[in-house]
Amino acid sequence: MEFFRIHRTVPFMRHALVLNLISLLTFIAAVAFIVLKGFHLSIEFTGGTVMEVHYQESVQVDEVRTAIQSLGYTDFQVQNFGTSQDIMIRLPARDGQDAGAQSQGVMQVLQQQHSDAELRRVEFVGPQVGQELLHNGLMALLFVVAGILIYLAFRFEWKLALACAIANLHDVVIILGFFALFQWEFSLSVLAGVLAVLGYSVNESVVVMDRIRENFRKQRKMPVSEIIDLSITQNISRTIITHGSTQMMVLSMFFFGGPTLHNFSLALTIGIWFGIYSSVFVAAALSMWLGIKREDLIKPIKKDDPATEVL
Repeated sequence: MEFFRIHRTVPFMRHALVLNLISLLTFIAAVAFIVLKGFHLSIEFTGGTVMEVHYQESVQVDEVRTAIQSLGYTDFQVQNFGTSQDIMIRLPARDGQDAGAQSQGVMQVLQQQHSDAELRRVEFVGPQVGQELLHNGLMALLFVVAGILIYLAFRFEWKLALACAIANLHDVVIILGFFALFQWEFSLSVLAGVLAVLGYSVNESVVVMDRIRENFRKQRKMPVSEIIDLSITQNISRTIITHGSTQMMVLSMFFFGGPTLHNFSLALTIGIWFGIYSSVFVAAALSMWLGIKREDLIKPIKKDDPATEVL
């Protein structure tokens, strides 16, 4: 379904070289940030103390957060779970303090605010458990990437498949580069966002490549660059509608989902916009530079094929 149609083909490939040079520089910068600065890993990966606190009446999360900040904590998480009377607190490990000492200090300031604050549960997540979670998360990422590569290998001719794979790698590295550059907290929810972006990005690339393959079969005399321009132009309406509606949902999570969903929605937002960019200017341009041609997609008819003989 199209809400609007562009009647003139937009010459995207005319600017492909410049835009891909920018993409290459951005990719290299992202890799440099990842290597040199690393990630600001969350408590799930580094270990720390998890507390569950119950109140007799509803309590504001920001109020609890302010009380904990007064103890000198800067890297911690506070969120509701279940009801507005139940609070979950995640604290980073501190040298010289065990989980009991940390929870006792926090409960003192919370009970100064609300005397009805009750500690329901406290547990310590050790660094070894955090490392195991990190390892499992990376393995999940590798399995998803491997699955996508296998799918693309069966779905497309190798030049289109390779172009899609590079475009998807580009998107993931850019997201990770942003988190390394700005030292945003990298948590399990952010990893889930990266995995979601992988699937979302490959879907966009597949749609573009499908249209390119279809137009190669329809437009017998059109040059390769014009076929790619035509294919992208025909998909603009779909791209704007699908990505626009998805971005509205992600923005609602960003503004109204609280701190828990903040970085998750950031990862999705970066992935959505760079996914559009990479599908149009990276994947499509790479397929052109790899030498995709009509003969790669349409098998020539054999002269001695009985189906071609005139009866």
